[in-house]
Amino acid sequence: MDPLAGMDDSSTDDDSASQTTEDDPQVPEHQAVLHPPAPVAPPPTAVPRERPNYEARHVLRGHTMSISAVKFSPDGKLLASCGAEKVVKIWSPDTGEFLRNLSGHTQGLSDIAWSSDNVHLASASDDTTIRIWDVDSGLTHKHLRGHAKWVFCLNYNAASNLLVSGGCEGDIRIWNVATGKCAKTLHAHMDYVTAVHFNRDSSLIVSCALDGLIRIWDTSNGQCLKTLAEGHDAICQHVQFSPNSKYILSTAHDSAIRLWDYQTTRCLKTYTGHVNSKYCISACFSVTGGKWIVAGSEDNKVYIWDLQTRQIVQVLGGHSDVVVAVATHPLQNMIATGSIDSDLSIRIWSDRGPKPVG
Repeated sequence: MDPLAGMDDSSTDDDSASQTTEDDPQVPEHQAVLHPPAPVAPPPTAVPRERPNYEARHVLRGHTMSISAVKFSPDGKLLASCGAEKVVKIWSPDTGEFLRNLSGHTQGLSDIAWSSDNVHLASASDDTTIRIWDVDSGLTHKHLRGHAKWVFCLNYNAASNLLVSGGCEGDIRIWNVATGKCAKTLHAHMDYVTAVHFNRDSSLIVSCALDGLIRIWDTSNGQCLKTLAEGHDAICQHVQFSPNSKYILSTAHDSAIRLWDYQTTRCLKTYTGHVNSKYCISACFSVTGGKWIVAGSEDNKVYIWDLQTRQIVQVLGGHSDVVVAVATHPLQNMIATGSIDSDLSIRIWSDRGPKPVG
């Protein structure tokens, strides 16, 4: 079933958006780019809608430096987290129990990604390498070298035979997981690449960087197919395909999250109300219950929006510092969030079921 089936494309935030052009990715200054509309307040909702009812379930403590990412395994049985202190931590999201550390990197970590079979986990480090871990044993399965600077982001494709990574030199690398070798290097951006993500059939990669650009790449030949721009006051820091791969979700430093139809290059929805002007804060889709957008915020809260109406339907308080990392459980109505500096906790939130509206 398509988790975003029936999404209303008619309520476009920008009906005047035009197609971008295909250009050489080496010369981004010559590309025609699309600038998004300014954030607008969500409209009032005439009919009460079902709302989520998330409550804190566990607080996981153990990180000693700022957390950068939290990710549920595809089967939902494990939660991985990473941060600035060189190790990946593995937890049970059901019990909140700490299970093991994955140790081997020599500098801090910015991102982690699970393989589709739940066996391996990839980690991106400031030591310029990627490690693929055997999660059960805690041992390094592969050690990928090639980035010239810190590795900031990475993701597997659905088959987990490819891994894509983004570095602070502006390059995107596509790796053959079986051999551990780099299959392709794309000189993709003029600044830190902050997110990379495959679409559902692995034919496309979306990336974003601190140069303000979102780019769509052909996986097979490395060509840049489209470029979207968040604008000078809206530097994009996180981007991903929707579960059905028809849309792109982006976060930006103008405290707005945008849902794009990347084929028409239209911004369909803008989600506002949170605070994001400084940190790389992730957002994600939640499709196990209602259809929500979930994101952290610099006011130490977690925000949940209705994907269709753009209304804020719940705000989760409990963290004592900026919430930079969020993840949604693949099967249950569960959210994991991670915070920085003075907090250093991971919180697990579970939906307690419907509550009366009004």
